[in-house]
Amino acid sequence: MKISIVIPALNEEGIVGKTVKSVPVEKLKNNGLDVEIVVVDNASTDNTASEAREAGARVVYGEKRGYGNAYLKGFSEAEGDIVVMGDADGTYPFEMTYEFIQPILKGEADFVMGSRLNGDIKEGAMPALHRYIGNPFLTWVLNVLFKAGISDAHCGMRAIKKDVLDDLNLKSSGMEFASEMVIEAARKNVRMTEIPITYYPREGESKLSSFSDGWRHLRFMMLYRPTPFLLGPGLIVLVVGIALTLGVLFGFQSRRHTLILGSLLLIIGYQMLLAWIQFGAFGMVHGITGTSGTIKKFVNYHSLGRELFLGILLLVCGIIVGFKVLFSWQAVGFGALSEIQFATLALILSILGIQTIFSGMFLSLLLLNSDYDD
Repeated sequence: MKISIVIPALNEEGIVGKTVKSVPVEKLKNNGLDVEIVVVDNASTDNTASEAREAGARVVYGEKRGYGNAYLKGFSEAEGDIVVMGDADGTYPFEMTYEFIQPILKGEADFVMGSRLNGDIKEGAMPALHRYIGNPFLTWVLNVLFKAGISDAHCGMRAIKKDVLDDLNLKSSGMEFASEMVIEAARKNVRMTEIPITYYPREGESKLSSFSDGWRHLRFMMLYRPTPFLLGPGLIVLVVGIALTLGVLFGFQSRRHTLILGSLLLIIGYQMLLAWIQFGAFGMVHGITGTSGTIKKFVNYHSLGRELFLGILLLVCGIIVGFKVLFSWQAVGFGALSEIQFATLALILSILGIQTIFSGMFLSLLLLNSDYDD
């Protein structure tokens, strides 16, 4: 059996060699395992490649930058039956590789995740924001949506059987690759287990961006499961907005601030529903199969003509109500006017119409040249 250690690296001169040498090659070989170390040089501008090669790694070059792209390149080059992943910056304990892959060697699991949060995080290794808020929150969301049952969804030290890895059909190019791998494994019922690890302070400059990387992970989960993020909250906001707005328009309430709030909630709720459809359609077009049946039906019966008709109808109604307000204003000599209800109604209808028109146009562009395009 052969083990492939895949290590992505970008400007890791000074540490990548130490990382490669930390792999217990002799121990693995003494236990009957062939070993290869593949370092993916992702457009480094320093001596990362030569340092990795001198340490005993086979260096391959990534055509595209990005965390996911580097791993996809490394996976395509890996020849082993088991692939072990980890960063080049000295944060992960490659010296425990043999112990780490034991669940796979014993047939107990097909995918092993490291857990920093259940292990030992050395001082200075992980910012408090990541340790106590970011990672726990994103892991919780992933577990709720996909039932992965893990404690540290973004730990970069992992081991997986090569044939199982190939079946995951991973595609993401950036940091969301870490989430995609776990999500696809959970969706396809891959046998996963966790092993607590020690997490060390990195050497060199960090490539992470807390908020943008966190958003990428959250956005990716929204593509798989847009309903909890957009449909449910959107319907609640929309219904409350409609109730408040109609209450004022039909005289049940006369408070101007209630009308403003209701109008705002109505528009936001409607936009969230449109975003739910757009997220789902994008996921379908790009091969993300976790989208709901409702979105699939909508996309299958998508018609730009129908959406344009609805949008134009709403817009025309808004314009008609707007002209009524204008004529009333003219009748009083363009003086004081108490037509706030109808003016607001005109505004709401016009905004909803414009939202619908441009949403339909966006969906048509998104579905252009796809099997769902009409």
